[in-house]
Amino acid sequence: MRFIYVTKNEEYQKKAQFYIPAGAHTYSRTDEVYPANAPKVFLRSKGSHTWDVDGNEYIDYNLACRSVVVGYDFERISNAAIEQIRNGNTASKASKIEVDAAEVMCNLIPWVDMVKFAKNGSTVTTAAIKLARAYTGKKYIARCKEHAFFSYDDWFIGDTVVNAGVPDDISKLTLQFEYNNIDSVRNLFEQYKGQIAALIMEPVEFDIPRNNFLQEVGKLCKQYDVVYILDEMISGFRWDIQGAAKYYNVVPDLVTYGKGMANGFSVAALGGKREIMELGGLIPGKERVFLISTTHGAEMSSLGAFVETIKVYQELNVVNRLWKVGKALVEGMTEIATELGINKYFYFEGDYCSPNFITKDQNGASSMKYRTLFCQEMVKEGILMTCISLCYEHSDEDVEKTLNAARKALQVYKMALESSVDRFLEGRPMKVVFRKYN
Repeated sequence: MRFIYVTKNEEYQKKAQFYIPAGAHTYSRTDEVYPANAPKVFLRSKGSHTWDVDGNEYIDYNLACRSVVVGYDFERISNAAIEQIRNGNTASKASKIEVDAAEVMCNLIPWVDMVKFAKNGSTVTTAAIKLARAYTGKKYIARCKEHAFFSYDDWFIGDTVVNAGVPDDISKLTLQFEYNNIDSVRNLFEQYKGQIAALIMEPVEFDIPRNNFLQEVGKLCKQYDVVYILDEMISGFRWDIQGAAKYYNVVPDLVTYGKGMANGFSVAALGGKREIMELGGLIPGKERVFLISTTHGAEMSSLGAFVETIKVYQELNVVNRLWKVGKALVEGMTEIATELGINKYFYFEGDYCSPNFITKDQNGASSMKYRTLFCQEMVKEGILMTCISLCYEHSDEDVEKTLNAARKALQVYKMALESSVDRFLEGRPMKVVFRKYN
């Protein structure tokens, strides 16, 4: 196939779209979820910065789908991974680093008695669902409807608008409850009394738990014999080194981790109570539960990176840095928006360690066009920010440059509010991942 192009970004964008369905291997990495002027393909990243194939440099607040928490190519972590590659990177039985990593995880997280590693979050959340069904003998799953993503597997995707390819019989087994609405949980448990195997949610996304919601859910799960699963794929190692469960003082039955574990190296984990986790083991006389069995799930390089990442978290107080940088960004941008008189249209929600900016139109309605406009203007200033993910290596200089860029972007935002956003958009609006049609 021959491609006609002007820049390397255009060349590789066309190749990606021709050879890869959607042009990327994660839907949240595709072109449509970024503004039209965003870089198309990246070549390399270091620290908090990333470079596209044309050599353009950006301060990165997307951080590889939030998987980089210390900084790209942090030397200690990269070297730990390389050391395990030199050890063979894999083995014919369990490797030493595999055992070491499991010990580190179980010693670090009080509610993790046993752990299974995998390469991505979908694998471990689905494994948690399977364990819950095997443990309880029930079939229904309750999941939080406000939380964006749990798995690419049928039990979750079948319960979204992007459910093509999933049989209705499977989709009907997943039920929804509302975050911070304990009555919605109680009513669901009563309506399907004795039939719900597990409840799964993130402990926190952007809406902060209120009125002891997490603890009250835990009480209901015990009362109705439902396995309580917290998905800490994003919140793990950000709110606290022991996750948002520690920060909000709640103890799950099963818990999943991923994005914050190994600073961008591919590893995810399912952990929890021994009485549930050991169902996936080899206890004589017990019915066999075929849990997670992956050739590369315990890849030595990734587990070496995980063990070193935990040391870095502990020695450098990484979590404290995330909160500090987030606070500076939120307070700085809020001050700018207030000065411009648009703080009712552009503001933040969530905790400082993982904030989310809200964009609204002249009528006060949430607007993807205005979000696109802000992101578009930030790209012009060398800031990649369709969301705000933070890492240890985001420097004070990065924050200063970001706030300077935000001032320019929000001035354009104000002009759009006073006239029309379409006048300022330089391409199509960004799209959400979960939509029925392309």
